[in-house]
Amino acid sequence: MKIELVFLVVYFLAMAGIGVWVMRRSSAGAEEYLLGGRSLGPGVTALRLQSSSMSGYMFMGAGSLGYSQGYFGMWYALGDLGGGVLNLSVLGRRMRKLSQILGSITSIEYLEHRYPSKWTRAIAAPIALFCIFFYVLAQFIAGGRGLEMVSGVSYPVALAVAIGVIVLYTFLGGYLAVAYTDFVQAIIMLIGMMWILIGTLNAVGGFTAGNKGIGEIDPTMLTMWGKGLAFEGQWGIILGALLIFSIGYMGWPHVVVSHMAMKRPSVARRAGAYSLLFNLAFIPGPYLVGMFALLLVPTLANKEMAVFAVAEAVLPSFAVGIVMAAIMAAIMSTADALLLQAGTIASQDLYARFVNRKMNDGQMVWVSRIIVLLLAVIGYVIAAFDPPAVAEIVIFSTTVLGSAFVPAYICAVWWKKANTVGAISSMLAGTVTAVGWEIAGMAADTGLDPMVVGIVCSTVAMMVGSLATQTSSPVPEAIARALDETAKLGPIPTSLMLGQDQTLAAQAEIAGRSQ
Repeated sequence: MKIELVFLVVYFLAMAGIGVWVMRRSSAGAEEYLLGGRSLGPGVTALRLQSSSMSGYMFMGAGSLGYSQGYFGMWYALGDLGGGVLNLSVLGRRMRKLSQILGSITSIEYLEHRYPSKWTRAIAAPIALFCIFFYVLAQFIAGGRGLEMVSGVSYPVALAVAIGVIVLYTFLGGYLAVAYTDFVQAIIMLIGMMWILIGTLNAVGGFTAGNKGIGEIDPTMLTMWGKGLAFEGQWGIILGALLIFSIGYMGWPHVVVSHMAMKRPSVARRAGAYSLLFNLAFIPGPYLVGMFALLLVPTLANKEMAVFAVAEAVLPSFAVGIVMAAIMAAIMSTADALLLQAGTIASQDLYARFVNRKMNDGQMVWVSRIIVLLLAVIGYVIAAFDPPAVAEIVIFSTTVLGSAFVPAYICAVWWKKANTVGAISSMLAGTVTAVGWEIAGMAADTGLDPMVVGIVCSTVAMMVGSLATQTSSPVPEAIARALDETAKLGPIPTSLMLGQDQTLAAQAEIAGRSQ
């Protein structure tokens, strides 16, 4: 067996082992399975949030952008650098506190509790499920392609193995397995990316020499306007690139659920610092490696394989195994979070809410597991027979998620006048605008990115819808009191614990000492 495969087998077994290790605890009930019992500290919270949001895009999409557009890809990187700390600073503490007060255990249920109406969940859940399914499909494709390249087996077989490992530990361990594996995978991602970046710079003669070589091929690649200056002056497109991985993060249900799972609200402060340090060390790497791949593998047939190809070209076999584990870690850390979130939305936010409201916690856990398995099978069929480009799927799905949910999540904790009508209007406006803009190809015609247009429309809809209906659809008094308490730094009064169990109620009082 090749040394690269040995590393991957050990890595796969370790991830599956974590799922088995936490299985008993995660089977205790819905809150344990979906939020890990709200028990995560700053390190796990930060790295789980970052690794689950980066995905296979960082090793395939980012490398592809660097290979095809040079330094233009750095606009995405600049937005991404502060995405985690912005998310944790704006939403982290307040969302953790409000979700506990309202008794919410899923990020979509949280929206219904904050904007009370069955229509809030009936609209939010299908939008989120649609986008998340396509996002996880991109991770399946990336995992299959990567494993195919390093193992030599056919793509359908490699895809089945990659999906099988992801499903196994997600199926068994729920959120706690996802969080712990994401923490480990983030560390592997960082080590692998640093290794391949150092190897790449060494192979091209250093950063300055590498840039000189790129300039000799095409000097426009050294600008941030793209190959041939294709995006020069197109600030609407550039603003979209900056927003998608910065503000856009705050609309991704599988990411913001990290705030709800924190041990206490004050965890957000340290988690934000850890998140920023991780991003500074990791994010520029894939874009630079992709660009310098033009010097090392200039005739690459599939530009999305740039990082993979460079790893094989510049690193020894044992190091390639570690780097491949890092690449698979990036893919799996997002895929597991997406799968769990999709299963949660389908089981908890749709089936249990609208079909079988008498379902107990144990049944809910098993329904979620079955849906995870079903989504994996459907995803395999699509990915195996007609796989689209990873970068395109990721950018489309994350654009729609951000456009639909960013105002709803931000206003939920920062604007007391935000009401149900405003939230529903915002989600519909953001979704329709972003999808329509993308399908109609309006970005090329107008120079405005779908993310920019989508967030603007959803924000305006939130403001207009809320302000116009303050009399007919007022924010309930209980919600207003909860928001007042959310803004404070002290412990949550027991009288405001509307839906939590006694363990968490006690935890809230203890946690107040460190807030």
